Amino acid sequence: MNSMSILAETSRAERWRERRVFAWVQRHRVAAAAVTLSLLPGIVPHPALAINILIYGLFATGYNLLFGYTGLLSLGHAALFGAGAYACGIAIASGGLPWFAAILAGIVLAVAVGGIIGALAIRTRGVYFGMVTLALAQCLYFICYQWVSLTGGESGLRGVSVQAVSLGSLRVSLIDPYQKYYFLLVLVIVALAVFSRILESPFGAVIEAIRENENRARASGYDLRWIKWISFVLSSAFCGLAGALNAIHLGIVSIDTLFYTTSGTVVMMTLLGGMGTFFGPFIGAALFLSLEDVTASWTTHWQLIAGLVFIACVRFFPKGVWGSALAMVRR
Repeated sequence: MNSMSILAETSRAERWRERRVFAWVQRHRVAAAAVTLSLLPGIVPHPALAINILIYGLFATGYNLLFGYTGLLSLGHAALFGAGAYACGIAIASGGLPWFAAILAGIVLAVAVGGIIGALAIRTRGVYFGMVTLALAQCLYFICYQWVSLTGGESGLRGVSVQAVSLGSLRVSLIDPYQKYYFLLVLVIVALAVFSRILESPFGAVIEAIRENENRARASGYDLRWIKWISFVLSSAFCGLAGALNAIHLGIVSIDTLFYTTSGTVVMMTLLGGMGTFFGPFIGAALFLSLEDVTASWTTHWQLIAGLVFIACVRFFPKGVWGSALAMVRR
């Protein structure tokens, strides 16, 4: 066997090993996500960045269910993230509820808001769907902005203090950033397990069919409005959980969480990582937030650099970073 044949065999063996690794990751994606995210605090410069990646990755995951898997471009998901944050914050600061009840309140309010916005938006299609969601989200922004007695208005909601969490005999200090990270990681992994189960269910196959060919899905006898509404509501639950975790993490709920720029941020994260992929939202969140963290330390115009990087990624990685990697392995 000559040297060229040996090199060809070696190359084929390497490609086969890469395919097996990617196949294992796809088959055990929740476990792979748990292992990867558990190593994140040791990779990024500081634990606060790791916590932000964790929360915004979950936020982008919820958005990805609607945008990446159902094919509906929403521009108003800040309303769902903010609703979860405000409900959790008010439950703790004003209601004195324990942390788990406050998180549940955040999810419930986000689902309620998502149900209303979704019921109105799914009557439209294309760019009109996005504009309706944006308009309704801005309505919620101005309601919270004016309702100073409940939300704090422009100053934000303060006093969302959760210093420790008791889990039986185990006590987790949320003042310690590393303990806080791994506490939030457990909740995020549970959410990812639910998300993975949704994708593997018949409902997951139907929403992907709607994304690929809406007319064919309608011809197959599916009630598209009902399924789109359910997808919107499920997306709201994940986004509301992310918002509630963000309120506990920061100890304050800023009015900016409801602003349209938050919706634009989650769209960029989803596109950067890869829409319609399981790991893409977290990779997109890590890229965006790491870029912000690095560039904001030496220039106030970090948005310009982030925009240029986003344009380059869209140009050279049209399926996102993780989506393009998957496509290369499949080829």
